[in-house]
Amino acid sequence: MKIALITNSRIPSLTANSIQAMKVAQALMQLGHEIRMFAPAETEPATRESLMTHYGLRLAPRLDLLPSIRLFKRLDFVVRAQNAAEKFGAELIYTWLPQSAVFALMRKDPVVLEMHADVAGNGAWWLRQFWKRPGRKLMTVTVSALRNALERSSRIRFEDESLLVAPNGVELEKYDGLPNPSEARHQLDLPEGLTVGFTGHIYPGRGADLLFELAKQMPQVNFLWVGGTPELVDFWRAKLTDAKMTNVTMTGFVKHEIIPLYQAASDILLMPYSRSISASSGQDIAEVINPMKMFEYMASGRAIISADLPSIREVLNEGNAVLCEPGEIGNWRLEIEALLADEPRRQVLTSQAFKDVEQLTWMKREERVVELFVGEDWFFG
Repeated sequence: MKIALITNSRIPSLTANSIQAMKVAQALMQLGHEIRMFAPAETEPATRESLMTHYGLRLAPRLDLLPSIRLFKRLDFVVRAQNAAEKFGAELIYTWLPQSAVFALMRKDPVVLEMHADVAGNGAWWLRQFWKRPGRKLMTVTVSALRNALERSSRIRFEDESLLVAPNGVELEKYDGLPNPSEARHQLDLPEGLTVGFTGHIYPGRGADLLFELAKQMPQVNFLWVGGTPELVDFWRAKLTDAKMTNVTMTGFVKHEIIPLYQAASDILLMPYSRSISASSGQDIAEVINPMKMFEYMASGRAIISADLPSIREVLNEGNAVLCEPGEIGNWRLEIEALLADEPRRQVLTSQAFKDVEQLTWMKREERVVELFVGEDWFFG
């Protein structure tokens, strides 16, 4: 099937939404679909090879960057993308923009709308138009909590048959044959010894203050911090220097393809979220967060300690992770120390986490989306 992906993400970039869009594209290609992606022309044109390198992919779609004038709030881009999709001969519009989904329905095109965050104002209005307009449509949300939030914001009750809870996923093949923590540390030239790790961005609410205080109170444990913008990495490195802390390694940005090895270098991986979490856009996403690194952690074979948030509990539980009250540093320290001293418990948690994540790959996710949406008769007929 020919599928047009329409995203408002900057591609290439380091944002989670652009990474997620590219993972979806690759999974659909792996399932045998012909993919064309359309995004705003806010970056330099990228070849398939450069996209594969940037995002750590094995397959990447053709990417067409289309003009988008800020004054028009993406509507000009949406129209251009819809026209380009029809010229491509798309049999399905797969989009992350409610505006794009509405335009597709206006032109009688089947559409999948992916939602990853709550909406307000114009966004809520467009979402209402999507649900009011007839047509062949499906909306996906990453967690049930997002469905509830969107129903509140849009003041509309979603139809069960046109909505799918589809969490993010992972490429399990990237986690095949990972070395044990000691060997991974050796390969990366990291300090030897019990290590607590974190990978990902460090926007407000993602636990930087908690990580810093934990490392300060636990000088006998190595902390590994992978990722972050150059400005924030410099800020925290300066704080570490001022505090004369030598048990923290901050790598800054690393290529996506080697993140599994960095995760493998840890004995425990942390998701120290707060009750309030800022996305790159500044929006608070604590209620609906479904982080891609959670699935990576589950695939890595390392024990997970996470903030206990309702949206996180849709995937993690006491059988596959340790859940801590956000911000309670004393509780986090006790749980880390107990888990570092209990290797059998770590093995039980990691075994269950891997069993759970085997059903949460990107390919299985997109299989569910396409199969539920098109139906066997429609797809093959």
